[in-house]
Amino acid sequence: MIKKILLVSGDPNSINSEIIYKTWKRLNKKIKKNLLLIGNYRLLEKQFKLLRYNIKIFKLEDIDKKTKANYLNIIDVPVSFKDPFNISFSNSSNYVIKCLNLAHTIANTRKIKGIINCSINKKLLLKTKKKGVTEFFASKCKIKKNSEIMMITNSKFSVVPLTTHINLKDIHKSINTKLITQKITSLNLNYKILFGYKPKIAILGMNPHNGELKANSEEKKYIIPSVKKLKKRGINVSGPVVADTVFINEFKKFDVIVGTYHDQVLTPFKALYGFDAINITLGLTYRRMSPDHGPALDIVKKKIANYQSLLKCITLLNKLDS
Repeated sequence: MIKKILLVSGDPNSINSEIIYKTWKRLNKKIKKNLLLIGNYRLLEKQFKLLRYNIKIFKLEDIDKKTKANYLNIIDVPVSFKDPFNISFSNSSNYVIKCLNLAHTIANTRKIKGIINCSINKKLLLKTKKKGVTEFFASKCKIKKNSEIMMITNSKFSVVPLTTHINLKDIHKSINTKLITQKITSLNLNYKILFGYKPKIAILGMNPHNGELKANSEEKKYIIPSVKKLKKRGINVSGPVVADTVFINEFKKFDVIVGTYHDQVLTPFKALYGFDAINITLGLTYRRMSPDHGPALDIVKKKIANYQSLLKCITLLNKLDS
């Protein structure tokens, strides 16, 4: 049996309905047949109509019901609204959390290839006490702390931050040998599961010029001991690599560059590749991907959003074995 791809509609006050439509129009019939969207049928119908998009949609009661060919099949999740692009924060938050919870429940049935969630304003997850969707799904899967990996990737290269959605002033409090060894061990294992081979990994230093490798630097205290320990485990890892020059050319020698914090690796990656990027969470009990961009509230309804990242998510997930 060919497993379905589960797409979560994400933040309702966003560009998501636009990029879903633009992506849908570019999918072949085989992929369309195996794509299920979690979202509110009436809301999406209204949004498509306001955007003047001609798309056939069909409401499903659950994943086991028969889908309709050449229609975007939607597993309906309730939401209250008057203006389809101006839903209250409370209703939006409840809606997004219901959609993500349903996606998690369905994923655990093993009836799908994986989850792709469209962009979500992280504030909508505040009541869950999770900092982002990566952390939300990691908690739902009840996986070992520091085993989840946020990886931004394309066909050429990948980056991973050791810490994700925390303030810069708090980074140094989180970096330690245990975190580094757990994250890179998980990355090495799950990268091979996803792509079929062990990656060449480099870890960046945290400070300018690797903190001159002074005795009290994070490089000397945590990164160098971690690299030695990981190498003994047979993991192909190098570092600490100087962060200010690695993305000129040296990065091409590696499959994955690991940074100590979010923007240390995501900023240069996006400067190099733009929308040619996918956000993958490794280490969960199922596959989870998302487009590598936010809800783009400033361009909602302008019909200028770039759909490429979502299309690449669906294309990659479709290629992976069930």
